[in-house]
Amino acid sequence: MQRIFVGDVQGCADELDLLLERARAAFGDGFALWVTGDLVNRGPDNRRPLERVRALLEAGRAEYVLGNHEIHLISAHLGLRDLSENDSIGDVLGAPDAAEWVDWLRGRPLVVPGEIEGQRFAMLHASCGAGWSLEELVARGAAASARLASEEAEARAFLATDPSADPVRDDLARLTRGRAGSAGGWSSKEPETPEGAWHRAWAAAAPDYGLVYGHWARQGLHVAEGLRGLDSGCVHHGRGRDGFLTAWLPDSAPPPAGQRPFDVPDDRFWQIPAKRRYYYPSQDRV
Repeated sequence: MQRIFVGDVQGCADELDLLLERARAAFGDGFALWVTGDLVNRGPDNRRPLERVRALLEAGRAEYVLGNHEIHLISAHLGLRDLSENDSIGDVLGAPDAAEWVDWLRGRPLVVPGEIEGQRFAMLHASCGAGWSLEELVARGAAASARLASEEAEARAFLATDPSADPVRDDLARLTRGRAGSAGGWSSKEPETPEGAWHRAWAAAAPDYGLVYGHWARQGLHVAEGLRGLDSGCVHHGRGRDGFLTAWLPDSAPPPAGQRPFDVPDDRFWQIPAKRRYYYPSQDRV
């Protein structure tokens, strides 16, 4: 089964469909889609990506971790957040089956581990703590996922908790929102220098596993030792850059002799160009 890891879709349904068409042409039904989160929001069609991925999950041909925009959707449905003018998830929240979709999303994991040609890895949306073993990362993700998937009142209380008051709530925020980081903590803000990126501190701890992630559109496609960051800003096309939906296909070709799957260089990527500009945030308007 060819694994196809895909970065943030964010409602860019047409580009996801083009990626799936290419996958079917290349592999028939012999592929599995691994989604790094943020299927929804900002783009024009959120239901179609959710439906595509859910169908593949139910067929045993997908993995899907939650991102910050799924957490935002869940929080809005539970009455914890208001939508802003930049949000586009009304097509999910306003539908008759909104509650069923939110319950399904609350049951999705935050971290999915795996192995590629003998090298262990994990897929998550945003960031990992420096010095965390793979086992610790998986355990922290599972603890936060369990709280999110609990009875609705308990999940609402969990999401409403200040992350500084609950380490599990803090882990949920770090896993879905982190960009900056050090051995002492993390932040959702972009670091002032490249050295402040969360993955610099993670890599400095010499982990024995790889990570596939999304979330950081401004950083763009990130291919580094042990790391594959796949958010290349499809939904941000036209905002001073070209946007792409990026996929990584580590099973599509063996690495050169002596090279592990998460080593560099690596050219096993597909990129689907954004078809148009999708949204105009308030800060971009004159």
